[in-house]
Amino acid sequence: MAIVKNEKKKAGQQTLGGLYGTGKVKKRREWRGFKDTMYDYGRWLILWKKMIKISLSRGFVKGLLRYRWMYYYLSVPYMVDKFTLGQRDEILRITHTALDIIVDDVALVIKCCLRADRRTGNDKAYSEKCVLVDENAMVSFMMGFPDLVALEREVPTLFSSNLINKNSAVHYIDVAQAYGIPGDVCPMPETEAGISIEDDFVVGGKCAVQVNSTCDGSMLGNSIIANRLEKDYGIPTFQMATPLRHKEEDTQKYAAEEIKAAIRFIEEQTGAKWNWKAYFECAKRVNETTKHRWDWLDVNSTDYPQFFGAVFSLYNDTNYMGNCGRSLTFPLYDRRVDALVNKGFKNKCMIAPEYRHRCLVWGVQPQYAFDMLYWMALCWGVMPLTDMLSMVIDKPIAEEDTPENREQAYYDMAYLSENMIMRNHTHGGYKVLVDELWEHCERMNADMVMLWEHIACKALTGMHGQFEEQARKRGINLVWVAHDLCDPRIYTKQAVRDQFNLYMRTIMREEPIDPTLEVLQDDEAW
Repeated sequence: MAIVKNEKKKAGQQTLGGLYGTGKVKKRREWRGFKDTMYDYGRWLILWKKMIKISLSRGFVKGLLRYRWMYYYLSVPYMVDKFTLGQRDEILRITHTALDIIVDDVALVIKCCLRADRRTGNDKAYSEKCVLVDENAMVSFMMGFPDLVALEREVPTLFSSNLINKNSAVHYIDVAQAYGIPGDVCPMPETEAGISIEDDFVVGGKCAVQVNSTCDGSMLGNSIIANRLEKDYGIPTFQMATPLRHKEEDTQKYAAEEIKAAIRFIEEQTGAKWNWKAYFECAKRVNETTKHRWDWLDVNSTDYPQFFGAVFSLYNDTNYMGNCGRSLTFPLYDRRVDALVNKGFKNKCMIAPEYRHRCLVWGVQPQYAFDMLYWMALCWGVMPLTDMLSMVIDKPIAEEDTPENREQAYYDMAYLSENMIMRNHTHGGYKVLVDELWEHCERMNADMVMLWEHIACKALTGMHGQFEEQARKRGINLVWVAHDLCDPRIYTKQAVRDQFNLYMRTIMREEPIDPTLEVLQDDEAW
């Protein structure tokens, strides 16, 4: 593959490993040249403004004193710094723009959770309008309930907190294992179960909907959580079973019936009625999001990718799963990001001095080491074009309100649920997990694949040999990087990077672009 090099010397271009010390944060802020440094510093101040604003919301102080996971959010600015390392020009602005809405959305989730929580905000009238939804649910079944709140209480307690502080899940994993849950279970549902066992979840909502995504471990955790919700707190819980063979036509009617059943359950429990006008407005926003995402992927198929890495995945995750067209704000950010992507492509903006390899990232990423995707580009010149979790919806859904489309809508909502971000490739058979990887490689002009080997995930690792055999046939460089999703004690962040370092040096016979990044003293960092 041809090496793509930066055509101009960037102001402030430097080796980046020197920014890291042996403490909990970097030694100093990164100098990016005057213009970009001032922009980055301005976004840092705005971020603190957002944090101060949410700290004034109802129940925040009580929540900070009551819940262990709450204090991790004091280090949100550090997370943003991890995700903007080495960035300049439009790429820096794309990342900050996307992070703005991600941070706003998580802040809103925390605010809603604490307001509805019986222990903190205790707004009973508000809680009656809330439906607890599974972290792993594509909330398509809420698209027609504009007056209800989808309360995603598992997002701030596990998903986003582990991005901020790599050790956030450790305590709850130990609690779950002390309770008797085996240690080889995926640490994500194990953490959620531990939070419930320790009674560290907010308690609120009129009812709850759980889904069978993503795996058996997830369903095990759901059973513990549902048992506590129903028996201890009197919150009825509906179990929505999405077909595992979601590519098969004969499962679609069943999938649509599950959506109908979930909607009926919510109507019965809350007294709210499904609103078709609201649903089709959401459907239009989902379609706009899908169009923008594929446009960005088309740009990433060229020599000058613009929107990529951890924030690309998080943006899609938040946009599809957390909102699913219900947010009026996300389309505005889609358009802002789109304008920046087009401008950056026109200006041939790059994150590193050169791109040696074009890489597809496959598998379930480690939450605690997710910023590694930018590190790959900065240290080795390996560009992470896209990841498995971002390759989700690939077709528009019906968006016009007609009698035929009202029936089709149930199938469309099922389609959205079946293609939920962490299960549309790990379920559905050999084709979606293995064959589609090579199709995406061809589309994205990739010569390398990094396969996250989540050691507690049986779905992906069972195909280890098939991946290697087919990569050899196609002449694609394949590197496996093992991790344990939420638990950094099994593989530290440096142990994760060392696997990639070893591959690049011994198999690819290459030297790093920035040798100072090869080993970072960040074991004590968040």
